[in-house]
Amino acid sequence: MRWFLSTPFFHSMVERSLASTSDISVLVDAEVILLPDLISTLDHVYKLDHDWFLVASTRNVSNFPFQLDADGKYWLTVDSRRIRTEKLQGSLLHRWQWNYCEERMLLAWNNGDFPLHTGVLPPFLTGKGLHNHWVINEALLSDFRFVFDASGTISNFHLNGQDDGAYKSIGDSKAHDVEKRIWENLVNSYLGALYGSLYFHEANYSNLVKLVICDGRYLFVNTAEDIVYPVGYQRSLSNWTAGFSTSRRKKKIFDCVDYFKSLDRTKNCFMKDQLKSSAPLSLPFSLKFLLSTRADQNNTIALAIAGYSYKDMLMSWVCRLRRLLISNFLVCALDPEMYEFSVVQGLPVFKDSFAPTNISFDDCHFGTECFQRVTKVKSRVVLQILKLGYHVLLSDVDVYWFKNPLPVLNTFGPAVLVAQSDEYNITGPINLPRRLNSGFYYAHSDALMIAALEKVVKHAAASNLSEQPSFYDTLCGEGGANRVGDNRCLEPETLLTVHFLDRDRFPNGAYQGLWDERNVKAACLKKGCFILHSNWISGRTKKLERQVLSGDWLLAMLKRFIPLFGFIRTESRRRKALGDASMSLNLSIQLKDITVRVVHAGGREELYHNAIPASQLLKKYPGMCVARPEVFKTPNESILSPEEKLLPGHKYYIIPSTTVLKVKRKHSKKKGEEPAGCKEGRTGKKLLLLMRVEISQMVLCVLQRITTFPRVGGLDFRRKKTTKESNNSSPQPKAKTV
Repeated sequence: MRWFLSTPFFHSMVERSLASTSDISVLVDAEVILLPDLISTLDHVYKLDHDWFLVASTRNVSNFPFQLDADGKYWLTVDSRRIRTEKLQGSLLHRWQWNYCEERMLLAWNNGDFPLHTGVLPPFLTGKGLHNHWVINEALLSDFRFVFDASGTISNFHLNGQDDGAYKSIGDSKAHDVEKRIWENLVNSYLGALYGSLYFHEANYSNLVKLVICDGRYLFVNTAEDIVYPVGYQRSLSNWTAGFSTSRRKKKIFDCVDYFKSLDRTKNCFMKDQLKSSAPLSLPFSLKFLLSTRADQNNTIALAIAGYSYKDMLMSWVCRLRRLLISNFLVCALDPEMYEFSVVQGLPVFKDSFAPTNISFDDCHFGTECFQRVTKVKSRVVLQILKLGYHVLLSDVDVYWFKNPLPVLNTFGPAVLVAQSDEYNITGPINLPRRLNSGFYYAHSDALMIAALEKVVKHAAASNLSEQPSFYDTLCGEGGANRVGDNRCLEPETLLTVHFLDRDRFPNGAYQGLWDERNVKAACLKKGCFILHSNWISGRTKKLERQVLSGDWLLAMLKRFIPLFGFIRTESRRRKALGDASMSLNLSIQLKDITVRVVHAGGREELYHNAIPASQLLKKYPGMCVARPEVFKTPNESILSPEEKLLPGHKYYIIPSTTVLKVKRKHSKKKGEEPAGCKEGRTGKKLLLLMRVEISQMVLCVLQRITTFPRVGGLDFRRKKTTKESNNSSPQPKAKTV
C-alpha cells in the first residue's frame, strides 16, 4: 500500500512479508547493490533454531570502478577483466567500520513463531528516515528474537549521489535539524515519537552481537562481553578446538576476531533528538494541487468532511474505498487534530479555514448545536471545489460503500443534483418535505449547480438549523412546492433538477430495517445496494456500536489501520509525559469492551462479538494454543482448555504449541508437559527434542579468560547436555526480497 503521492508505506511492506509463505524475508532499498554473500549468510543463520532478526548497514561508495557484463553475471574492471566476487566483497570491507547512523540498511528475519516486536508498526513513509532504526530499537527492547548485526558478512552498497537525499545520516547535524528537513521526514519523526518506545527508551546499539567470517567460519562476536561462538556448531567445545591442526590456526581466528572488534566504533546517532520537533505537521499542497492529483478521468472527487471525534469512522470509510480501488478521494479536516491525524495516516487532506472551533467530541450528532455549525461547512467546501471545475460526491464517513457508485452517478450529467432520500416509509413518494439527505449527494460542476448551491449556502448561513433543511427548502421549496413526481424537484430560478436516489440501491439508515438484519452485508448485497447510510440513530457512539456489531464491517479497518489505535495510545502516553493528557482513548476502549480480541503472531487480530469456546479456535488452527496475555509470565495458568470460553472485553493470543513448550520449559516446574488446549499437537517428548537445538548447538569460545556466559538477544548460550545431537542437515531457505 502506498501513500497518496505514491510513496510506499513501510509497515505495509513488512506486513506483506510477514504474511508470505517464504522462510526468510529481506527488506532492502531498491538502489542498493547486493552481492552473493547475502545468500550464503542467510543459509547459515537459517539453521538457528531461535527466531532471529538481522541488520546489515549499507556502505556508501563514491568510487566503484566495476561494472556488470552484458549478461549481468560477472563483474568487470575498467579494462573489462573479470574480477572474482570474493575480491570484490573484500574491497568493500577495506577500511570499513560499523556505522549505525545511516538510515539505509538491509533488514532480514525468519518467518517464525514470534513477532518482530511488541506493539504496532506505524505507517512510516519508506525511505524518509527513521523507520529502520525504529524497528531495530523495538526488536531489541521487545527481546522476542535474537537480534544481531551481519554487516561484516553481507556486502551491500549504494553509490553516492544516486538519489535526491531522501536517506540521510542521522549523525549528520544538518539531518537532525528538523525544521530544515522535507515534510515527509518530519512525518516519520512525528510517528517515531508517537509509537513504540523510542521516545522514552533508546536501545544501545553497541551491545549488538556481530556476525563475522574468520578463516571461512561464521562466528558471532559479542564485543561488549568479549565473547565469540560459532554459528550452528553441533559438537562439543573440545571437539571444535581439537579440529584446529595447529595453534597457528587458532591464532589466525583470534586475530581475525580482534580485527573485527577494532572496527566497532559505534557513533552516537542522537535518534531521540530526531523526535523532539516543535514544527507543526503540514502538507505543502494547496487544495487546487490536491484536486489536480486526486481527481479521476472525469474530474470527479469523493469528499469526506470530518472532525477528530469521527477519525475512527473516517479510517473505516477510507479502508472501504481502498478495498474498492477508489483513489480519487479527499479529506477536509474540521479541526487541527483531525488534520494532523490524517497527515500521519497518509491521507490527502486539507484544512477548512472557516470551520467552527470547539467541536464537541461526543456531542456533535444530529440535532445538536455543534452539528448545525459543522454541517454548514460542508456545502461551503463543496461549492469551493465546484468553482475550481471539479465534480463532487460528498459522502459522510458513516456511509458504508459496497460498490463504487460513481459510474452510476456520472450518468445524470449537468444541472442535476443527485441526493439520497431520507424517507423511511417503504411505499409512497421519496421526495417529501425535508427528505433530502445532505450527507450523500453528487454535484456536477456547471453554472446551474454553482448558482443553486450558492443559494443553499446563503440560506443555511441565515438559518438556526443545520444545512440539511436548507437544501430541501431552497431547491424543492418549502413544503415541497417544487416537487416533480415522486422522486424529483425542479428549482424554478436556476432550473436545477434534484433527483432522489433509489432507496433499494442507496438506502438510508431507517429503510426496511436493514441495520436490524442478522447479516447486514448479505441483506444489502442481495438488494443490490451501492451504499448504506448509518443515520437515523443519535450519537457517535451508537453509530459506531451499530457498525461494529453488524458483522465484519470494521474488521478490514482493524487489520489494516491498527496504527490508528497505536496513535491514540502512544499520543496519550507522549502528551502525558509532556504534561497534556487530554487525548481520548474512545474507539480503542469501546472495541475492547464489546469484542473478543484474538491476536496472532505479527499483530493480526480477529474480533468476535460473542463469547466463543477455545475448541472452536483449536479446530480452526491445528497445532496452536489459546492463551491469555500473561502466558509469557505464568504459562501453566494461562493456557485455555478446549472447554473454556473466550469472553468479550478480553484479549487472547494464538500461539504455536512449540512456543508454549519453550516458555513452559523456562518458567514451569513441570517440564515437557503438553499444554492444555493443544490436544491435536505433537507429543511433548518429540517437541522437547526440537526445542533443544538452539541451546545444544551454540558452542562458546571464551576470550581473555572470561568465565561468565552471555545472554544475547534473550538467549542463554551455555552448553547443555543432551542425549542425542541434532542432525547436521538443514533445509534450504526460501528467501524473499521485498
